[in-house]
Amino acid sequence: MAGIHTIEFTEANFEAEVLNAAGPVLVDFWAEWCMPCKALGPTIDDLATQYAGKAKVGKVNTDANQSLSAKFGISAIPTVILFKDGEIKEKFVGLRSKQDFAASIDALLS
Repeated sequence: MAGIHTIEFTEANFEAEVLNAAGPVLVDFWAEWCMPCKALGPTIDDLATQYAGKAKVGKVNTDANQSLSAKFGISAIPTVILFKDGEIKEKFVGLRSKQDFAASIDALLS
């Protein structure tokens, strides 16, 4: 279950919520069957709460949104992509610490 501030990104809302967003957007590409993805979930939810009002943080279910996974070359999950102004600024593959993500978001906020 996603946190209260964690956005569910889908093929239907991705352009509006991510590519056209004013400010940083952290997107976690995950799947229900992926154990490392489940381990990363609470970190993503914490970041969504921490950056509420400053940056968007959300998740894309790769099984339900396969065209998004293909568009961004997701070949391993979890993959987390940090966007700003519709452009990929950073891509993280595998488990990372909350501090890694926070440092990258902070750099785009400054």
